[in-house]
Amino acid sequence: MDDYNQVDKNNFLYQRYRYLGKFIPQNVVFNANLQEFSQRVCYICNLQSRGKLSPQESYEKIEGLWQELTQSFKALGIEKNPTE
Repeated sequence: MDDYNQVDKNNFLYQRYRYLGKFIPQNVVFNANLQEFSQRVCYICNLQSRGKLSPQESYEKIEGLWQELTQSFKALGIEKNPTE
């Protein structure tokens, strides 16, 4: 029962959505990275709204996450305007 509750809680807190775009492994990996970025930004925003983080700290953390996402995009070699 304890394991079931843990899985249920993880699914609630860390929801993942199916990728519905063109199936290319790089796109799927980037989509997972993008969802993680979105969740972390949401947590940072909530912490800042509750007074747990200053606006400057929040900005710096989000900027760092953005840099990681940008590096991921470049490392995966995803074209900005793919030709089909």
